[in-house]
Amino acid sequence: MEYQAKYITEDIKLSCYQDKFFKSDIIFEHHMLIWFISGETKIVQAEGTYMFQKGDIFLIPRNQLATIINYPKDGLPHQTVVMHLTTDWLRSFYDKLQVKPKTVAAQKIRHYNNHPLLQSCLSSLIPYFDMTELPENIANLKIMEAVSILRSIDPGLDNMLANFEEPGKINLTDYMEKNFMFNMPMERFGYLTGRSLTTFKRDFKKAFDTTPQKWLTRKRLELAHYHLLEKKRKPIDVCYEVGFENLSHFSFAFKKHFGYPPTELLGARS
Repeated sequence: MEYQAKYITEDIKLSCYQDKFFKSDIIFEHHMLIWFISGETKIVQAEGTYMFQKGDIFLIPRNQLATIINYPKDGLPHQTVVMHLTTDWLRSFYDKLQVKPKTVAAQKIRHYNNHPLLQSCLSSLIPYFDMTELPENIANLKIMEAVSILRSIDPGLDNMLANFEEPGKINLTDYMEKNFMFNMPMERFGYLTGRSLTTFKRDFKKAFDTTPQKWLTRKRLELAHYHLLEKKRKPIDVCYEVGFENLSHFSFAFKKHFGYPPTELLGARS
């Protein structure tokens, strides 16, 4: 895989994937504002799947689990401008404002396609990626410009950007049933459910009477089986979305669990 990234600062980058595709399971530690230049991205989250392509602008909330699959398209690489809106920067920004955010149960990806001010702001970053010496404080000014535009076109956004609470202890069973398809370290699952790793494993054993890894593997295989048989999808399209890192590992685990390979279900479609 050929990956290239150019930075104005660590919080603003031009990201480019040249290879056939790139997949990762991640947690967004910061809010991310993304402008698509070329290519295509599939983002799989617990509440649904999103597709993004050339011209799309969207904001991803922090502390979200997701499977990201990036594809080149139409002979062009997967290329995006990414702006991280970090907690430290936002704290400093909102310290100057009288904002009292409301608690929102769940934050979702927000779309801002075809907005001229926001597109102009993000496209104006392109020349800076090839400069060796940047104007002083330009990155901070550009982030401030982007956030100011976002707040003007999305009045409810302060409830997300000005909320600096960390995940509290939540119902483990409900959370894992919604998010088992994301291939995260157990420490991350613990953090997102408000637990230490030790407490997470202990509570998991009480809730499911098995280890996290055994339960996760079984749930992912059952979901894959459903997609293959009922949704009539191909193994290569399913394995990444249910939490496996490659097709060979998925096929091996599937056959071990069900007694037949996933390709056998292709003949059962009729």
